[in-house]
Amino acid sequence: MNGAAAAIAAARLLPVVVIDDPRAAAPLAAALKRGGLRCAEITLRTAAAEEAIRVMAADPDIVVGAGTVLNAQQAARVIDAGARYIVTPGLSLQVVQHCQARSVPVFPGVATASELMTALDAGIETVKFFPAEPLGGLAMLNSLAAPFRMMRFIPTGGITAAKLPGYLCHPAVLAVGGSWMVPTSLINAGNFDEIARLTADAVAIADSTQENPCTLFSPGRPLNAGSTRSFSARRSPTGSVAAAASRPGSSTAC
Repeated sequence: MNGAAAAIAAARLLPVVVIDDPRAAAPLAAALKRGGLRCAEITLRTAAAEEAIRVMAADPDIVVGAGTVLNAQQAARVIDAGARYIVTPGLSLQVVQHCQARSVPVFPGVATASELMTALDAGIETVKFFPAEPLGGLAMLNSLAAPFRMMRFIPTGGITAAKLPGYLCHPAVLAVGGSWMVPTSLINAGNFDEIARLTADAVAIADSTQENPCTLFSPGRPLNAGSTRSFSARRSPTGSVAAAASRPGSSTAC
């Protein structure tokens, strides 16, 4: 597994960032690190995104990638800017082939079994399940993952801290992407302490689900069989209380 992909897998979380001002990139990176993460996906939804990638790429402690990449030309530009992985909202074989030619990990978005088969044919091992919640959430993920046991997923779209444990418990999930840790409103307000707190809370949840093996998706058990797994509150590294599994875990860093 490529270094960037391995880092995301170790963290099990991928902050999805929409940034309006590249000057916010450095303090945002610092906030993520204070919260216990060293990964960020900068989406190409604003004019500031490419420069923000360039700024974060200069930080050796941050594994930065580009999201919302729609074509091979965009992929080329952001890779040149320092993106270490590419995330797309849908499946573009041109983007996949460009990234493979440059040995850069690519996580294409999929929503159907047909797209998963195309991704497999292209040599893809990890996909973005997007948009996760509007597509049916865990129920849909479970249905897609069942016949594609060799595929790993990064569910993204509509996921909140409250829904994070369920996704992290799924054995096919490599990591969970989301913007709840890094809302654009907080970035624009310069409230990086709150971003660090939200990040630490998410890390606390990820740590706890990793250290307390989940039984929700045991082999042969249907998704809605009814788990009695309980989650309780525990204190995150920043001092806030995070929803987590009943036994506390250690902090996670990407």
